[in-house]
Amino acid sequence: MTYTANEVAEWMLSELKEKGILHQSAAVEHIKSFFGESFIYINEHGNPSIDKEVKKVFRKLHKGKAAWERDGFFWGWS
Repeated sequence: MTYTANEVAEWMLSELKEKGILHQSAAVEHIKSFFGESFIYINEHGNPSIDKEVKKVFRKLHKGKAAWERDGFFWGWS
């Protein structure tokens, strides 16, 4: 099955709603194993990151209600 960036972003939002927090490392692992490696890339610091299109859709879905915590590498409700 082929997934879309929208489906990955919807999963991210549902996880955030359910748990109140979404750690990037856990999200990367789940996305890679469930949705496929095409939604993951290695960023400029050499770390796995979530596809920019997925993050763009995720931002649209949460409508500014979630914030990225840079020091902890997670999203939480703002």
